[in-house]
Amino acid sequence: MNQEDLFKKLTAHCKEYGYVFQSSEIYDGLSAVYDYGQYGAELKNNIRKYWWDAMVLLHDEIVGIDSAIFMHPTVWKASGHVDAFNDPLIDNKDSKKRYRADVLIEEYIEKQQEKINKEVAKAARRFGDKFDEEMFRQTNKRVIDIAEKTGIIKKRFVDASENGNLEEIRQIIIDCDIADPVSGSRNWTDVRQFNLMFDTKLGSVSEDASKIYLRPETAQGIFINYMNVQKSGRMKLPFGIAQVGKAFRNEIVARQFIFRMREFEQMEMQYFVRPGEEGEWYEHWKEKRMRWHKALGFEESKYRYHDHDKLAHYAKAATDIEFLFPFGFKEVEGIHSRTDYDLSQHQKYCGRKLQYFDTELNKSYVPYIVETSIGLDRMFLAIIAASWEEEKIRKENGSEDERVVLRLPPSLAPVKLAIFPLVKKDGLPEISAKIRDDLRFDFSCQYEEKDSIGRRYRRQDAIGTPFCITVDHQTKDDDTVTIRHRDTMEQERVPVKALREIIGEKVSMKKMLQSL
Repeated sequence: MNQEDLFKKLTAHCKEYGYVFQSSEIYDGLSAVYDYGQYGAELKNNIRKYWWDAMVLLHDEIVGIDSAIFMHPTVWKASGHVDAFNDPLIDNKDSKKRYRADVLIEEYIEKQQEKINKEVAKAARRFGDKFDEEMFRQTNKRVIDIAEKTGIIKKRFVDASENGNLEEIRQIIIDCDIADPVSGSRNWTDVRQFNLMFDTKLGSVSEDASKIYLRPETAQGIFINYMNVQKSGRMKLPFGIAQVGKAFRNEIVARQFIFRMREFEQMEMQYFVRPGEEGEWYEHWKEKRMRWHKALGFEESKYRYHDHDKLAHYAKAATDIEFLFPFGFKEVEGIHSRTDYDLSQHQKYCGRKLQYFDTELNKSYVPYIVETSIGLDRMFLAIIAASWEEEKIRKENGSEDERVVLRLPPSLAPVKLAIFPLVKKDGLPEISAKIRDDLRFDFSCQYEEKDSIGRRYRRQDAIGTPFCITVDHQTKDDDTVTIRHRDTMEQERVPVKALREIIGEKVSMKKMLQSL
């Protein structure tokens, strides 16, 4: 199955099984805005909890806040968003499609790297154990040519971006012969800047109402509360402030399902450190955040770091943790060394000191900041993509069957166990309901009695439920049930009284958190 078909199946699966719906679908939908269904909301809650506990529960020096979406408009002037929060957009004259010019160039550079990787892979197969990859990269003419040309393009792109040279960005697209992904046309317009912030009015009378913005990120809510948190919590450097919340960006080129939306959720932690120690903490959080991702148990090859060539105006260093989606490696989390830019800017605009008095050094200074910022919606999509599988099953009679299964980490699964009476009579539904009522205080449970037992198993596989409990006539005799494991489809007979312990151990977040 090609990756485009896989992605279509993923999006269809999310709708069919109550994970994600198009917003306002009965009115033909609203572009790049999505609603989370009954299982999607639960999965989001579980991802959110995993992140929050990893940040706040496990760190004495990190606390959480919940700042308002509406903030004083000067916040965004100080942060640079009013003047500099822009995307360079380019239109194709033939297809009438609009694209982010920087993304077109970044995807071109990524394709060149893929060409190099293919050459390396071919050589590795050809030479076997004798293959020296480093030597090959340094001596193979084709690899050297591609790398040199890509390096030149990358430098031109970084310079043009830093200088705001839109003509040069367009020229790079032309020089690289980048075509419209839809039509194949190379008939491009000029590149234009587009500010991404949504604005609205605050006030009871329209003539007197002031212009404010829907926040495009949650970080500024942390910065403007830094002094309140530090003083009220008697926090000593280094310390962090975490927040989960909605952000809004007027993405003109929104695409790839919930990967890029106009309304999305961020999980951010800002870590305040002494000037001069930011490099050490930057490396610390890079490694720590990658461990958090890998603790989910997916293939390690699906993750990689991508250091930024083009740095934001506030950044000293920046890297992305990228995940291999069906449409390629893309960012799910960013780690940034933000220097003292943010607090210094707010100090300048508000006219108040936002300095920290260091008792050990006996002096005051503006702390430096290391940021970790993860998109909850992107993380949701990454987990769904990594978990979804079409699996061939060989039956006892030798024929083949097929099932679709979501191999979600059990601790994140929206439903932890489903309880089935084998038949809808002989008191089995009543016993099943009693087991559900007993366990629902500990786990998210679901009771089902409709359809054959096989169909019920298949539905729970597709939902991602890690365990199914079947109550049959033997249960009435010895108080045991059959527990079926989603991933292996193995079944075992266990006492009803052991269910809480068996399932509790498997679905607890404790092991994942302990591995961090």
